[in-house]
Amino acid sequence: MQKQESSRSRTASAPGIPGGVLTRQQRRLLRTALGGRLLAVCYGAGIDSTALLLALKLADLTPGIITFADLVAEKPETMAHLDRMQSILARWGWPPITICRKRTLPETGYDDLYGNCIANETLPSIAFGMRSCSVKWKQTVQDQAIKGCKTGPNASASHPIWIEAQQRGERIVKLIGYDCGPADMRRSRNLPTIDSDFDFLYPLQMLGWTRQDCVDIITAVLGADCVPIKSACFFCPASKTWELFWLAAHHPDLLERALFLERNALTGRHSRFDEIQFGATWEELVRNADRFPSTNTTVGLGRSFSWNQWARANGVVDETFRVRRGDPDRARFLARAAELRQSRNANLGIGNRANNRHDPAGLCPCSGVPT
Repeated sequence: MQKQESSRSRTASAPGIPGGVLTRQQRRLLRTALGGRLLAVCYGAGIDSTALLLALKLADLTPGIITFADLVAEKPETMAHLDRMQSILARWGWPPITICRKRTLPETGYDDLYGNCIANETLPSIAFGMRSCSVKWKQTVQDQAIKGCKTGPNASASHPIWIEAQQRGERIVKLIGYDCGPADMRRSRNLPTIDSDFDFLYPLQMLGWTRQDCVDIITAVLGADCVPIKSACFFCPASKTWELFWLAAHHPDLLERALFLERNALTGRHSRFDEIQFGATWEELVRNADRFPSTNTTVGLGRSFSWNQWARANGVVDETFRVRRGDPDRARFLARAAELRQSRNANLGIGNRANNRHDPAGLCPCSGVPT
C-alpha cells in the first residue's frame, strides 16, 4: 500500500469546508473523470450518497441536478436529514434536491409502494429476490425528473440539464453512491456502465472510500450530527434484525404497519405459503411455532423468516401483535439493537476510527482502482 500523501500535498478546502479530506491525487482523479461533464446525482439521503456530495464539493464539481425518490416510506430521521442537506446545498449555492414521487391514476386506489403492496396483498418484490420496486418507484421517476414525461399522471417538462445535453450532443453522467465495501462492489459490478440515455459512474469507488471512510468524512466536514441513518423503507425486506429492534424502540407505529403488510400478504390471495407443505397455516406457525420449517418459499418480510413471528418470539409485541411501548421494553429493544449491530451495517462511534480506515492515497482494496 502506498504511503499517504503529506498534508502539504492535500487540496485547499472549499469555502466553509475543512481541508485535508481529499488528496491532490484524489481531486485530480475526480476532475479528470467528471470535469466538464453534465452530472446528475442519484441521492438516497444515506451515508454513501451524502459522502458523494461532499466528494464533489471538495473537488469543485457541481452537479446539474440531484434527485431523491420519495416512496413515502422512509423513516422520519431520513426525511429530517434530507431537509438538513437542502439547507447545506443552499449555502453552497448548489441546486436543491429534486424530490421525485411516482404518481398513479386516481382509480388505482393507492399512490405509494406501501399502498401498492396492501392493495395487491403482496410483499415488496425484493422479498422474492427481485428489485422491481426500485425500478418502478425509484429509478423511473428519477429518470422522468431529468428527461421529462409526455403523458400520464407523471407528465412533466424536461429538466434544463436534459435539454442542454441534447443541444450539446452529450450524455449525462449519473453518479451513484456505491462505496468500496464488498457488498456495493458486487452490486456495481453487475450493473451496466451505460444505457440508452446515461453513463454511470461510482465516485466513492474511484476514491477507494469504504462505508466507514464515508462516516469519517461526513463527521469531519459536517459534524457527527449530520451522519444519517441507513436510508430504507420501514418495511424493507433487506432490514437486519438489529434494525427491527431499533424500529420497535423508535417507531413502533411503523413496525406495526410493516407487520400488518406482512400478514396481509401471507394470508392473502397471492400468498406463496403452502399449508400442506408446512403442516399448519401461516397464522398458526406465526403464533405458536419456534420457527418455520426449512424452505425456499418466502415466509415473510425477512424472506426466510416472518417479522410477525420474530416479533412474537422476541417479546416485541403482545398477543394482539401490538408493539410493546413501555419504558422497560423500549430499553430492552435498544439494548438488543446495540448488541446485534455490526460495524459493517452502520456507522461506528467517532473514537478510534483512524485504525479502521483505508489509506486514501493508496488503492481500493476491493477493486484495485487507483485513488
